[in-house]
Amino acid sequence: MAEEVKPYEEKGSKKEQVSQMFNGIARYYDFLNRLLSAGIDRVWRRKAIAELKSAQPKLILDVATGTADVALETAKQLSPDQIIGIDISTKMLDIGRAKISKRGLDTLIELKEGDSENLPFADNTFDAITVAFGVRNFENLEQGLQEMYRVLKPEGKLVVLEFSKPQIFPFKQLYNFYFRNILPAIGKITSRDPKAYRYLYESVQAFPDGGKFTGILGKVGYKSNQCKPLTLGICSIYTGIK
Repeated sequence: MAEEVKPYEEKGSKKEQVSQMFNGIARYYDFLNRLLSAGIDRVWRRKAIAELKSAQPKLILDVATGTADVALETAKQLSPDQIIGIDISTKMLDIGRAKISKRGLDTLIELKEGDSENLPFADNTFDAITVAFGVRNFENLEQGLQEMYRVLKPEGKLVVLEFSKPQIFPFKQLYNFYFRNILPAIGKITSRDPKAYRYLYESVQAFPDGGKFTGILGKVGYKSNQCKPLTLGICSIYTGIK
């Protein structure tokens, strides 16, 4: 089981604190994503969604949808009948809905408030499920993966995009210095919540990436599990089939 890392030191479940954190930084979230990744986060999302092109899923669930970047990229790349996004942060969802309306995609993309570890959907509902930068925020990683497995149709595909830990010298050292020192400082100046960006570093360090994560996918029941590192291992795409 992954080590539990919370955004804040006070009492309360990780789930409650993650919701509090994202509600607090919601209006800065998209800007900081572009700034702190030099825009490469968009490339990562495009590559993750491209993993579904051959399957051409019609009903897609985007877990931890946030401000709907993945849902919007999915609509752009694929031709689904419907995309449903779910998240526990109401303020992130509000921003996502505004972006969807601006693009005239309200009938295609629906956002709902909900718990990723207790999905409000019937068994075997979705052709595909996506999660971008969300699984490391689960309070119970295996339970969240099991819930996604439950609502995924047989032979349906899971695509997870998540930060990972580079191993190549000296990139590993530079990456750790940036994430541990520079990123929280930028977060403090812009979002006024340095703990949120310190949590990003700590949660990435605690997350069971690479082969450990594909092993957990296998334990839950997924098959044909793969890990594809991106940008020297800063990020990875994980795929699995029900």
